[in-house]
This record gives sequence, structure tokens and C-alpha cells, in this order.
Amino acid sequence: MANADLDVVIRQLAKQQNKAIMAAAKSRREQLIGLAAKAKDSEAKERYKQIAKNTMLQGAAAAKRLQIAADNAADSYARSMRNTAEAPVKKPVKKTKA
Repeated sequence: MANADLDVVIRQLAKQQNKAIMAAAKSRREQLIGLAAKAKDSEAKERYKQIAKNTMLQGAAAAKRLQIAADNAADSYARSMRNTAEAPVKKPVKKTKA
């Protein structure tokens, strides 16, 4: 990755972070489903199942927000580099003493 463009690196890091977020959410969901299976009454089972469902929804939303932010940053960087490369070079104006 020594010569990789920064926008590519940003996207790769976001992808890794998304995988980590989703893995953590799935792990937590499995723990909650296990607690639901062990629960004695139906109210507790439903509560654990609902918490598990909300955990996955929140995890997916966080991952999506992270991905959108990374895509925006990568696109912005790529656009600025492209604009800089295409811009004409301006020569500095010499000031004359009056």
C-alpha cells in the first residue's frame, strides 16, 4: 500500500471497520438470543429477542453511516487531487515599489 492512493486506503479501512462492527453486533445478538433461550417467562424471552433485533439494526445503521462518511471523504480527496492536477499553475505576481 506504499503507492496506493489515499482514497483507496480510506475505502479499505472503512470496509474493515464495517466488518468489525457487524461482527460485534452479531456476537452480541447471539448472546442475547442465548439469554432469550434460557429465560423462564415469555415476557423476558420477547424482551431479549427485541433487544437482539435492535442490536442488529443499530449495528447495521452505524456501519452504513461509517461507509457513507468514508465514501464521501474518499470522493472528496480524489476530486481535490484531480482538480489540483488539472488547474493551471499561477506564477506569483511581483510587486513593484512606487
